[in-house]
Amino acid sequence: MFNFPNTRLRRRRSSKWVRNLTSENSLSVNDLVFPLFVHDREETTEPISGLPGVKCYSIDGLVSIVKEAKDLGINAVAIFPVVDSKLKSENAEEAYNSDNLICRAICAVKLKVPEIGIIADVALDPYTIHGHDGILKDNQMDVENDETISVLCKQALALAKAGCDIVAPSDMMDGRVGRIRKSLDDNNFQDVLILSYAVKYCSSFYAPFRQVVGSCGLSHSIDKSGYQMDYKNAREAMCEIEMDINEGADFIMIKPGMPYLDIIKTASDKFNFPIFAYQVSGEYAMIKAAANNGWLDYDKVIYESLIGFKRAGASAIFTYAALDIAKNLSA
Repeated sequence: MFNFPNTRLRRRRSSKWVRNLTSENSLSVNDLVFPLFVHDREETTEPISGLPGVKCYSIDGLVSIVKEAKDLGINAVAIFPVVDSKLKSENAEEAYNSDNLICRAICAVKLKVPEIGIIADVALDPYTIHGHDGILKDNQMDVENDETISVLCKQALALAKAGCDIVAPSDMMDGRVGRIRKSLDDNNFQDVLILSYAVKYCSSFYAPFRQVVGSCGLSHSIDKSGYQMDYKNAREAMCEIEMDINEGADFIMIKPGMPYLDIIKTASDKFNFPIFAYQVSGEYAMIKAAANNGWLDYDKVIYESLIGFKRAGASAIFTYAALDIAKNLSA
């Protein structure tokens, strides 16, 4: 069909204006979600070890950075709490305390920056002593599925009451999306959206994040392979997505991102549904560390990596580089 010399594909790359006209994918500020960490201290800590350039904010500092993000055109932030170890327990009761750190942070942001969307995880690992995403069974070796869901429903309601726009169950329990949807609807929160971490692989790329929020467990290493997905599997991911859509999810999350572009592509082709992706802490940290050592151009590589997400079919991307990208796009 295409034969040289009649077809010369380089003609379409010969100048910037023609490359712009024929570009198949683009990245805009509307594609970005900005993950942020908040702690219950008066000062902002910088930078976080293992995540170069990423800070942990006081609630006042969080409000300020969210204002900056909104002014740059970012539409949504994802807030993650760094919970004091004294508030952690076996059964994660602090997760559904209506006056806990994340609820106070959500209220503060909604009061000062009401236009921006707020996303918060429905997850117990920041609140458990052992660092698992749920309530452990008696043998302390596995997570109890149905008992965990009951706690997740309480947590989702607490987040909704605080003003959270999107609750994001990231626990990988079976059936939790449907139970959370019913719980929200029964309590007049029909308009609160659910972003399901439908495809959350059991990945080592989460390590910097877990260190920040203190969910590594008492031994500082943790095995979640009993509930998070086996990273060798692809077809199973499609089953997880279909189940969560049927249970009432409004968006689907796939994480990690860059090592799983094939999963994003397959999902975006198979389902007529918004697919979100997360450039997780380990992915971002590798790029940032390499840039800090002078091995690559941070701005160019981050942009290229996110175009990869868009090319695979992601509707939106969680990235710690969101503010940097937004600034560059507006320059």
